[in-house]
Amino acid sequence: MLDEAEAYVEVEVRELDGDKTAVETRDGRFLIVKENDLQLMNPPKFDMIEDMAMLTHLNEASVLFNLRRRYSMWMIYTYSGLFCVAVNPYKWLPVYSALVVTAYKGRRRADMPPHIYAIADNAYTDLLKNRENQSMLITGESGAGKTVNTKRVIQYFATVAALGENVKRGRSLEDQIIEANPAMEAFGNAKTIRNDNSSRFGKFIRIHFGPTGKLASADINIYLLEKSRVVFQQPGERSYHIYYQILSNHKPELQDRPFKPVKKNQNIYQQDRKWS
Repeated sequence: MLDEAEAYVEVEVRELDGDKTAVETRDGRFLIVKENDLQLMNPPKFDMIEDMAMLTHLNEASVLFNLRRRYSMWMIYTYSGLFCVAVNPYKWLPVYSALVVTAYKGRRRADMPPHIYAIADNAYTDLLKNRENQSMLITGESGAGKTVNTKRVIQYFATVAALGENVKRGRSLEDQIIEANPAMEAFGNAKTIRNDNSSRFGKFIRIHFGPTGKLASADINIYLLEKSRVVFQQPGERSYHIYYQILSNHKPELQDRPFKPVKKNQNIYQQDRKWS
């Protein structure tokens, strides 16, 4: 049943009278509601199901109820057919360690609990098997966890497709890919009302693999940069991290460092960054 505070709550139908329905809530309250405010609930055997595509009644209430039950047990990933739904826990969870990466490597999706690593491994396996390019789309509202999950996908590929002894300037390619994120976030992420590290630009990341599945190179295309944020921010929001760090005097040593002037028409946000 629709609820202003909880979005949806569990109720049991007691009586039907035209478009009016008498229901009882779990805390013993009796209410009269419109029939349109009710949605069918799934049997108990579907509680906390890993793939919501398997639900008998697939509706908004059942999806939110299942996600909430799993989230209460810190199960932040849930499948919905081919998709993986992630709920931001706003806390650190020990689900991204090297041991977890190893556990998902080469495993079928149905054999392991839902995880972003399972999606990444499926793409990597299809890449090697079919010899075709694979794509992953990570989308959601501000603060949903797009940036963090993108990092985890890159981390997974960097781990399972490591270059081994092939290093460049003392660092491997996978290290360079991962270490590029903080630099881009400094110039492209900002604190907003909804997210302390909100990406104010889009990233299209290409990771190239060799014939044997090893990392070969990578490049990143940056687009839709919110340039207006440099000179104007909404109340309670900030400019990009790098300018805040410099001008807020939280890092006084940065203000004393000489900066090279930017040449006319030079874009400090390079459209193509490559490592090889």
